[in-house]
Amino acid sequence: MIEATSCGGVVIFRGKILVLYKNIKNKYEGWVLPKGTVEAGEEYKETALREVWEETGVHASIIKYIGTSQYTFTIPEDIVQKEVHWYLMMADSYYSKPQQEEFFMDSGYYKFHEAYHLLKFSNEKQILERAYNEYVELKRHNLWGSKRWF
Repeated sequence: MIEATSCGGVVIFRGKILVLYKNIKNKYEGWVLPKGTVEAGEEYKETALREVWEETGVHASIIKYIGTSQYTFTIPEDIVQKEVHWYLMMADSYYSKPQQEEFFMDSGYYKFHEAYHLLKFSNEKQILERAYNEYVELKRHNLWGSKRWF
């Protein structure tokens, strides 16, 4: 078994959530949150910000650590057990550009219920729910977008 660690973000701008559509060789792969593998010497926060930037072209700021998700998948030679560390992030605009080299064909910001139903994986839906609840609480206390929080 191979153990792997990734980091990603639930990126929000004006109440909407950034999601990516992946399609490999015209095979539907589904909508996902931006995430990727930790590189040597990198801190989790750095990985999360870098992966959001690489996969979506979005400049984001980390607001809060959300938690982890775990899943396994098979590759021809082994089983991979992956742990993903997630951060709630705030984008600086609605701009996004999917990274086509990684087979992302579309990206965009969606209302919570739209993003929730678009997401393919249940573990990402759970992270989205947790992150969005944090966002709602911060908004309720007038802390979202406030430099006091960073």
